[in-house]
Amino acid sequence: MSTKPALIITGADLAQQALDLLTGYEIVYAGKAPTEEDMLALCKQHDPVAIIVRYGKVGAAVMDAAPSLKVISKHGSGTDTIDKVAAKARDIEVVAAVGANAAAVAEQALALLLACAKSVVQLDARMHAGHWDKATHKSLELGGRTVGLVGLGAIGLRFAKMADALGMRVIGFDPFAKHLPDYVHSVPLETIWREADAISLHCPLTDENRGMLNAATLAQCKPGVIVVNTARGGLIDETALLDAVRSGQVMAAGLDSFAVEPMTAGHPFQGEPRFILSPHIGGVTSDAYVNMGVGAARNALAVLHRTATV
Repeated sequence: MSTKPALIITGADLAQQALDLLTGYEIVYAGKAPTEEDMLALCKQHDPVAIIVRYGKVGAAVMDAAPSLKVISKHGSGTDTIDKVAAKARDIEVVAAVGANAAAVAEQALALLLACAKSVVQLDARMHAGHWDKATHKSLELGGRTVGLVGLGAIGLRFAKMADALGMRVIGFDPFAKHLPDYVHSVPLETIWREADAISLHCPLTDENRGMLNAATLAQCKPGVIVVNTARGGLIDETALLDAVRSGQVMAAGLDSFAVEPMTAGHPFQGEPRFILSPHIGGVTSDAYVNMGVGAARNALAVLHRTATV
């Protein structure tokens, strides 16, 4: 039995560069899709001092099963899968590798925006089926149009820079953002609904903003708006978005996250030609894998070292 303190990873692997930082700990992998029961059993068996969260959720029951737990470190930036209220009540710090996957996610958002505006997926399918639609197809030009960003953190600002390079007018809403670049115009959320030709979501999911894009807000948008979401699926009322796309109020939707993941067979978005879908892989690149792993490891170590000296 190892004499090293345990560190659980809610995944099947971690970047070697991150593991190299954690040589003082016994690394325990929870697997690709750990359930609460899996986590409870591992915590009771190993009593970890830290958990690095890649997949699944960490709630109060898991925390109570690990009395030595000092820190929960997210392998990425979104901490909505961690019960932060429960953690605070137990003096467990929750930290995130903010910005570690910003480039990857911003690039995915841009890819989805371009795919929607240029009908990339539909034209590809038509070409492979032997069609030549040059005489009948017209794409949307993004230069000169307005993109509205909800969330101006590391990912949102990275995306804003690319949108500005395309010649787009960039407006954004983020009550916590300060010192914005000149090309990002801070506006109220209502202005984004009213003025944006494309809307891209880059904010964390909270109780306050859950379902922020719904029937009422979509009705306020310009007819033919494009919706892109590489943040959290819960930000969108999926039924309302489906209705809006079918009616033409939304020209197309490019989505990398969903209310329930993984998406199962029979989801109403499947088979809808104006939905461009990807399986929450915006932050999944070889570079981001290393950056997020190293960031999560360093964040966990910072807390563990600090608490060890208190």
